[in-house]
Amino acid sequence: MGGWAIAVHGGAGVDPNLPLERQEEAKQLLTRCLNLGISALNSNLPAIDVVELVVRELETDPLFNSGRGSALTEKGTVEMEASIMDGPKRRCGAVSGLTTVKNPISLARLVMDKSPHSYLAFSGAEEFARQQGVEVVDNEYFITPDNVGMLKLAKEANTILFDYRIPTSGYETCGSGVESPLQMNGLPISVYAPETVGCVVVDREGRCAAATSTGGLMNKMTGRIGDSPLIGAGTYACDVCGVSCTGEGEAIIRGTLAREVAAVMEYKGLKLQEAVDFVIKHRLDEGMAGLIAVSNAGEVAYGFNCNGMFRGCATENGFMEVGIWE
Repeated sequence: MGGWAIAVHGGAGVDPNLPLERQEEAKQLLTRCLNLGISALNSNLPAIDVVELVVRELETDPLFNSGRGSALTEKGTVEMEASIMDGPKRRCGAVSGLTTVKNPISLARLVMDKSPHSYLAFSGAEEFARQQGVEVVDNEYFITPDNVGMLKLAKEANTILFDYRIPTSGYETCGSGVESPLQMNGLPISVYAPETVGCVVVDREGRCAAATSTGGLMNKMTGRIGDSPLIGAGTYACDVCGVSCTGEGEAIIRGTLAREVAAVMEYKGLKLQEAVDFVIKHRLDEGMAGLIAVSNAGEVAYGFNCNGMFRGCATENGFMEVGIWE
């Protein structure tokens, strides 16, 4: 065993004009979450418990797009989704369409541990949450003034906005998409940036786990489900590695991105970083995304094909890094 390793992300595809104070806030949050995970790992908490713990922290802070601060649907509501996977036996749980559950990742964990199923959505997931006694809040808890402003911009532009953190003033200068429109499933979008949080961990026993949570896309159609709750697409863990993805959900789904990392390690014999690089280069087609990963040997890796990804990683041998850009 190579000791524990942990990585966190707050989304791939960062607007180059994101204010420095916002960048610093993001780095501070990622550092806090890393330190939370490091402390838990040093206390020999299992990997599956650590990924839930860290993602709960990310969901509780409104800075990134998950839990409180989730992106708004076209109707101005919040529909959240999350998934979690335990590598040793490939147990998993996922939820979608949540409107009142304070921490979607913990409900996903309960689906894995306390239900006969792997995936619950919308009213069924909400009913299960109440049966399990998880904390619920009014939908307004998740809605921030920043997101209300971004939804207004999205509607005025008649588009889906990926980055709900772009400042509402000076919007015309933000996003490479303003000059070179990107597409999603062949349809134009104007701004591409982060929209998911995630954590991957390998503990001292070599057990890998992964967790991913999101509010989805700003101005998305109600009922839209992205890659984050889809096992093998946005989240995957097995006895070889753990992976969490972020970015253009439709492209991640088409490429079954998270599972592909494990597959090329298993069938091509690639090392973790080699597998991540291969998948980012060869499995995204024209999509834009990023991912974080750990291996059962205590390695940590990340990769992205856009202009940045909010991420942080650490290993038991003392390595620690928090970054946004290349």
